[in-house]
Amino acid sequence: MKRAPRTKNLKLHNLIADYFAQVLIRGKQNGSILITFIIILPILILIAGYAMSLAVSSYRLAKRDQLHTHAQFATDAGIDYALQQISLDQNWIGTGTEVELLNDGSIKTTYQITVDTPDPDNKTVTAIGRTYRPVNAASPESTVKILVNLRPVRSGNFSIVTGVGGLYLSNSAKIVGGDVFVNGEVSLINSAQIGLSTSPVTLNVAHQTCPNPPDATYPRVCNSGENGEPISIQNTAHIYGDVSANNQVSSAGISMSGLIASSGVTPQSLPPHDRDAQKAAVAETQTGAWGSCDSNTEVRTWPANLKIEGDVVIQKKCQITISGDVWITGKLEISNSAQLIVADALGTTRPNIMIDSISGAKFINSAALISNASGTGMQIITYYSRASCSPDCADVTGTDLYNSRNDVTISLDNIAEGAESIYYARWSRVLINNSGQIGALVGQTVELKNSGTVTFGTTTCGTPPCDAITAWVIDGYRRVFN
Repeated sequence: MKRAPRTKNLKLHNLIADYFAQVLIRGKQNGSILITFIIILPILILIAGYAMSLAVSSYRLAKRDQLHTHAQFATDAGIDYALQQISLDQNWIGTGTEVELLNDGSIKTTYQITVDTPDPDNKTVTAIGRTYRPVNAASPESTVKILVNLRPVRSGNFSIVTGVGGLYLSNSAKIVGGDVFVNGEVSLINSAQIGLSTSPVTLNVAHQTCPNPPDATYPRVCNSGENGEPISIQNTAHIYGDVSANNQVSSAGISMSGLIASSGVTPQSLPPHDRDAQKAAVAETQTGAWGSCDSNTEVRTWPANLKIEGDVVIQKKCQITISGDVWITGKLEISNSAQLIVADALGTTRPNIMIDSISGAKFINSAALISNASGTGMQIITYYSRASCSPDCADVTGTDLYNSRNDVTISLDNIAEGAESIYYARWSRVLINNSGQIGALVGQTVELKNSGTVTFGTTTCGTPPCDAITAWVIDGYRRVFN
């Protein structure tokens, strides 16, 4: 009986111990959650802050890039404007101050142009595009500065004259400046162009492409309604100038003075060349191997009235001066940075390089025909045809002429050029596949394609500057960081 109280006290003690144990456990659990929150919450705050900072930085970068793009567009617009103004007035010196291009209330863009002319053959255009935000800001938020080097394109004695094959321009090919006479037909496709809105040309087309199919009477001027119209313009191609064309009715794609109604065009003979007289005047005969050159340092002179039998290949940096007429029975190929130079002693007398081979003359890469100090170039003339009398035919007509008109005997590719020089395919085709300085093109067929952009004129240019400068073209383009 005496042990009963001890048993009750033990049970009470155990209950109290169990209670405090539960409280302790709950306290420990609550404390661990709090510690977790204390550790995680600052991390979450840092992540959120970083995300917000990244978003703000990304927005600023995007806005800065947008403003830079606006400044770049303004600079490019200034360069285009400068080229237009210099083509109209080669003494133009720039805008002087900033010219506002865009102002939408929140952003303003301007361009400023300065033109320096260190010598008659070089101009440097400095174009600066600026973006202001807000529009009344004292300083631009973005600036783009571009230096553009320009070179003049000068003319020879002709512009373009074609025979019955005609004139074909494709892709972005352009003829800028100088009158054009076409005995056959004219075809422009894609973004090809004849003339500029600021410098229109005169185009005459005789439509001497009949009968079709050809026979012994070919070529003759087509009658009204026969063999369609002589001028074909497709896509965005365009002609700016005075256009006279037999049997042409459509004036689509022709502007400025445009198509002259009921205009009659009389066919014209291609420029004369006395082949027999040049052959008879030969004073020295050499081989193709003698005439060829493959060197980075060689400088040579060909004598006047020279005949070279076989193929002539001139490459690397060879420089050959010609003292007079040259007759090559094989092909002529000039490539790399090789040059054929007219001797100063010839004055204004234009030498002829006469070529007989079906392969004709090829000018590749930066090959150049260099005029002399008086501004006189040379004439490259090819005589191959499909006629049995080739290359000594006095005349080629009928199906022989029709079949010869598409044979390429003169080609220029990859910046090959010849200011003041004439490229003349007597019975065949001249193909221009590049941009460069060319005095004139003459051929039964003349074709310009791809990026061929050639500027012609009608007056021989002597010591520059002179009126024969018809346009300035970009020779270098570089960004200036400062």
